[in-house]
Amino acid sequence: MEEQKVLYTPLPGEPQLTARALIAGCLVGGIVACTNVYVGLKIGWTFGASIITAVLSFSAFALVNRKLSVLETNIAQTAGAAAGYMAGAAGLVHAIPAMMLLGHEVPTSSLILWAVAVAFLGVFFAVPLRHQYIEVDKLRFPTGTATAETILAMVSEAGDAVLKARVLLWSGLGAGLFTLAYYFVPQLEDPPLEEWLGIGALATAASWGFRLSISPSLMGAGLLIGPRVVWSLFAGMVISWAILGPIAQQQGWAPGDPMTYGNGARGWLLWPGVALMVSESLMSLALSWRTLLRVFVSPAALGDSRAANPQAIPNSWWMGGLVAGSLVTIALAQYVFAIPWYLTLVAIPLSAILAAVATRSTGETDINPAGGVGKVTQLVFGGLAPGQMTTNLMAAAITAGGASQASDMMQELKTGYLLGASPRKQFVAQLVGICAGVVFVVPVYYIFTTAWEIGGKDLPAPSAFAWKAMAELLAGGFENLPPKALPALAIGAMIGGMFAILRRNPALKPYVPSGLAMGIAFIVPAFNSLVMFFGLLIWYIWRSINPTAMEKLNFAVAAGFIAGEGLLGIVNAVLTIFKVPTLTG
Repeated sequence: MEEQKVLYTPLPGEPQLTARALIAGCLVGGIVACTNVYVGLKIGWTFGASIITAVLSFSAFALVNRKLSVLETNIAQTAGAAAGYMAGAAGLVHAIPAMMLLGHEVPTSSLILWAVAVAFLGVFFAVPLRHQYIEVDKLRFPTGTATAETILAMVSEAGDAVLKARVLLWSGLGAGLFTLAYYFVPQLEDPPLEEWLGIGALATAASWGFRLSISPSLMGAGLLIGPRVVWSLFAGMVISWAILGPIAQQQGWAPGDPMTYGNGARGWLLWPGVALMVSESLMSLALSWRTLLRVFVSPAALGDSRAANPQAIPNSWWMGGLVAGSLVTIALAQYVFAIPWYLTLVAIPLSAILAAVATRSTGETDINPAGGVGKVTQLVFGGLAPGQMTTNLMAAAITAGGASQASDMMQELKTGYLLGASPRKQFVAQLVGICAGVVFVVPVYYIFTTAWEIGGKDLPAPSAFAWKAMAELLAGGFENLPPKALPALAIGAMIGGMFAILRRNPALKPYVPSGLAMGIAFIVPAFNSLVMFFGLLIWYIWRSINPTAMEKLNFAVAAGFIAGEGLLGIVNAVLTIFKVPTLTG
């Protein structure tokens, strides 16, 4: 592996863990966390906050001629990234809405404590791995490396950073105004072309989800996530909603309305979609057995170099935190979710092992398989606690949340390592960011789920349905599946596993579809995939017209679209709760 050297030597006395850096990071990260709740419940994915927090925090102070130092900017992005990931780490896009779908409400105070405890565990899982993964193995952690390079580029090119920040703000403003407008005029978001044009074929296509829908956040996702993933979504949409769904209806396997889960195509397509997602993730983990082996045989991450470094994270901090966080998690699992203490005691070390695997995967590929490792825990607890869906879901939530925050922590520690920052101060910033993120995401989650139905048009929650489906399958057995869903599930599992195997071939890797993306296309209505495809078309057109501007500003435009609709989506939810009338009645 190519040797990576420290990119920056801090100035003597350079400020680092300052109040302004923490506040800026927490505010920007909190905003990203809110948009992640909205986007996660719409498409099942969340987005990181490292680079956006670094750019906006630095630019905000640069505009008033009080620039952050390099190390302050690093602290801001550390806190911001921790806050931004809390939508996923708290389980608000998968386990918690899955619990709601099963009829279990989680009190606000309990959810806040649970989210903090699980996220803290992830940070404590990561700390002892830092020496091995970053200093010994020198894993690249691409996002962490890119963040370090972005921070240094801003210091030398502040004007460029300000341009990106302005583009992000203007695109966010436009997306936000459009989002507010479509509350009052819903036809702006979903133009009913089948009614306006009176074409029967359009009406039939619309009943299967093939309709024009304009969503800035999904369009921004299409701009951001790249051609391979978007084309995989498009292929999954065609295979599921245009081919398999109509066949299932015609054969009587799913005779109801296509959009219903009970006896419609949506409930039938869920199973091959889940199989694609899970099998690809699990096969990828299985094929990474050397990674798992290295986790177990690596030397202890507590060598002499750590002891000699006064800025190293003290062992007492993470060890004491791990014990305290485990006790809090065990207590909450017992009293909130009725999970026996001994089962949580199994879940925590299992989660630590899987978080280590997910973190190494992130370091090598920049892909965090938090969902995949969560499914591993679901499989394990399907055997340990058969029929107990709550136990199955929340044990897996410990794993997914821990893997999410552990991988994020290591990305930020990589950034700090390249910039010569203090790991101890980054550790503090990470914990502060987690607490700030929870303050943002939990109220926003309840606003959204009060205004709109989980699984409805506005919040299809594909990840939640995947988790719920796995829990139900392990609780009730295969006989509960719809007719012919079991063969479809088996075929989906084989295809997902095959994708993971083929991707190991460097020559084939760029051309192998994403089973995760295809599976999501099976689960969400077709228009979600379609509008992301429109975003990719914009990306192609922009690249052909001005590739330089596209490379420079693509991230800013996409992030603005996602943030604008996500933030004004909160306003629309409040308007819905208070039944503010629309202009169309």
